[in-house]
Amino acid sequence: MGMSVGKDDSEDAVMNEINTTPLVDVMLVLLIIFLITIPVVTAEVKMKLPVVTNEALITKPENITIAIDAKAYVYWNGRRIAPESLLERIKLEATKVPQPEIHIRGDSEARYESIGRVVATAQRAGILKVGFITDPELRDVNF
Repeated sequence: MGMSVGKDDSEDAVMNEINTTPLVDVMLVLLIIFLITIPVVTAEVKMKLPVVTNEALITKPENITIAIDAKAYVYWNGRRIAPESLLERIKLEATKVPQPEIHIRGDSEARYESIGRVVATAQRAGILKVGFITDPELRDVNF
């Protein structure tokens, strides 16, 4: 056993590098463990599972689409109706449980008054959910 009595500058120098050899050894051991244990964990018992049908207990009502064109004509799910009959139709739908949603599609050339009248009618009838359908693409928009 030896002991250094004299001062050697090379041994006292501060080491400014991390010795990564132990880290690499640990990572290789972990990698080998994972490679060995993964096939054991993923092994399954072969079986035929039963097939069941899923029937919804609560049926969701279909949404109602009300369209207003540039001439202020009103369409109920694609069929043109008289604006006077809109309130009665919406009241009938508002009594259903669960209540359907009203989706309003307004032509870009339609007057706001026509669309606002449909929204007000839906509110008077008691509809809780009213949405607007728009074109997601912005074309020729100048602000």
